[in-house]
Order: sequence, then C-alpha cells, then structure tokens
Amino acid sequence: MRCHCLKGELANSAYPRSKLTEFGVGWGGLILVDFFHRTQEVRMSVAISTAPKTLVDIVGKTSERTNRIVRDAVLVVSFAVFTAVLAQVRFNLGFTPVPITGQTLAVLLSGTALGWRRGALSMGLYWLAGIFMPIAWYASDDSGTSVKAGWHIATGSTAGYLFGFVVAAAFVGYLAERGQDRNFATSLPAMLAGSAIVYVFGVFWLAHSLHVPVFNGEENAINWGLTPFIAGDLVKLAFAGLLTPLAWKLVEKKA
Repeated sequence: MRCHCLKGELANSAYPRSKLTEFGVGWGGLILVDFFHRTQEVRMSVAISTAPKTLVDIVGKTSERTNRIVRDAVLVVSFAVFTAVLAQVRFNLGFTPVPITGQTLAVLLSGTALGWRRGALSMGLYWLAGIFMPIAWYASDDSGTSVKAGWHIATGSTAGYLFGFVVAAAFVGYLAERGQDRNFATSLPAMLAGSAIVYVFGVFWLAHSLHVPVFNGEENAINWGLTPFIAGDLVKLAFAGLLTPLAWKLVEKKA
C-alpha cells in the first residue's frame, strides 16, 4: 500500500520518470532518489534550526545539553548583575523620581546578546532579585535616598521601567535572533524600539503611581519620566546599535 502511495507521489514529483528510466532507473530507483532528497531536506532544516542565533550562541557554543543549561544560567545571572552594576551609574535630577542611569544600555545589550528568552529571564531576575538584595541593586528609591533595594522600589513609581526592561529585552532579543542586530541599518532601529518600550511602560506606570496626567499640564509623566532622558538614551542606544554589528563582524572573521 505504501509503495503505491510513493509511486503516486513520485509520479508528480520533481524527478521525471522518463528521464530516470533512460538510465535504467525504475520505481525502486525513484524511491531511493526521493528518500535521498527528503533526507537532504531534513538535514538542511536541522542545520538551519540549530544554527547560532545570537552572539553568545557563537562565542559560548557547546554541544552538550547540560553544558548549555549551565551556560545559559550563568549568562542570565551575569547580565542581571551587569544591569545592577550599571544601575549604580546614576544622576538624580531632583525634580523627578526617575534618575539617569546606565540600565537601559544593559537591557539592550542583554536582549541582543542573549536572545528573547534569556534576555527576558535576565531582566526578570534583575527585577525580582532586587526585592531581596541586602546591597545596592536598583538605581534609587522614589525619594532618591541611598536605599536601592527592596519591595517598595520594585513596586514603586519606577516599577514600570523595571517591567519595561523585561519586555524590551525580549523584543530586542526576538529581533536579534532574526539577524536584525548584524548591520547598522537594522540594529539602530531595533535599539530605538527597545528604548521606546521601556518608556511606554515607565511613563504610564509613573502617571498611575503618582496620580499625575500623562500629557496634560506642566507636571505630567512625560515631563518627569521621558523628556529629561531622551538625549542620554539616544547616546546609549546608538552605542548599543553600533557595538553589536561590530561584534558580529569580529566574531565572523574569527569563525
């Protein structure tokens, strides 16, 4: 029964029977040719699906499943710590509870380096770990004091930015896995979109938390949570958008 089905499939396939029979190839040969063709397609699809998608998949390439799990865990924790370190590079503006920090740079780099799953996990870990950390972890609390960890900051007026970090890392990572971080023309827009995502969540939560309008009046969430940071974030996203294509070129040369 299966043989008749294969004959029917092969009769309509890309292998003309008249051509093959000129070389003495009958139905048995046709079946073998079709099997070879299908095997090659499977090999190609497997090669494509297992091809490195992000920078760390090339730099930290490993074939063992256990090693990959350990590698990914180390990377997720490392980028969470990296974000916490850059959070300490901050400038309090006084008129807003949102400081200028290096966090968004870490968010963009974690997404493009790790991909969407690991990037989101890393930023989620950064957010959650800060609740329990006995050391400086976040940028600052709502009052700008030296207390920079704990539940009240993780859920305070700047919590929207923390949630935005998770979504932005996932979004940038999704684009990176599809090669959008490998040239300047696509990397820069990806970083711009990632930064915009952070501010969408940050500004709207800031408005909700402080009971101020998003747009209207002088004291609004846009003026407190976006406008003062545009110039600095343009510099950070430009740095990330230029760095990743250069890193790809360097890695590909050594490969």
